[in-house]
Amino acid sequence: MRKGDIERVLLSKGKIQARVKKVAKELDAYYAGKSPIAICILKGSVVFFSDLLRAMKTPVSMEFMKVSSYGVGTQSSGKLSVGLDILSNIEGKDVLIVEDIIDSGNTMYMLKEMLKTRNPADICIVSLLDKPARRTADIQPDFTCFKIEDEFVIGYGLDYAEDYRDLPYVGILKRSVYKN
Repeated sequence: MRKGDIERVLLSKGKIQARVKKVAKELDAYYAGKSPIAICILKGSVVFFSDLLRAMKTPVSMEFMKVSSYGVGTQSSGKLSVGLDILSNIEGKDVLIVEDIIDSGNTMYMLKEMLKTRNPADICIVSLLDKPARRTADIQPDFTCFKIEDEFVIGYGLDYAEDYRDLPYVGILKRSVYKN
């Protein structure tokens, strides 16, 4: 299923690593003197999450969530489904949501609203990829590694049918792969 499935490499491993290090420094400055709780949004963010936290000098606690607003379809249901919730109490704490990609923004908007009800001191969103052309929700990442065009991307944690997550780069998947 892989050979010949990639239209082109959008972001090389080296380019990703360099940008992740720069964003880590920006986050270190933002969180100077603080110890945020970093929430990895599974599964797609785990590679970015790991690289980002290792590049940061700021001490962070790790949490994991699995959320979706899509159900089994490709259109948002408008409801947030939480498959795995954090265990930490975030009241009065700084929270850093680590996301792989924000496109429509629906899931991230609903997640942020849900987390606000738990009374954190601050909620900040860092996203590896930002796809503003597809945005329908009123939300923007506070920190972004890359803004991309409206392409179907895979690799570096992002998948199609649970495949391609292990690729060390972000590539554009050929339409023929996911349109069939």
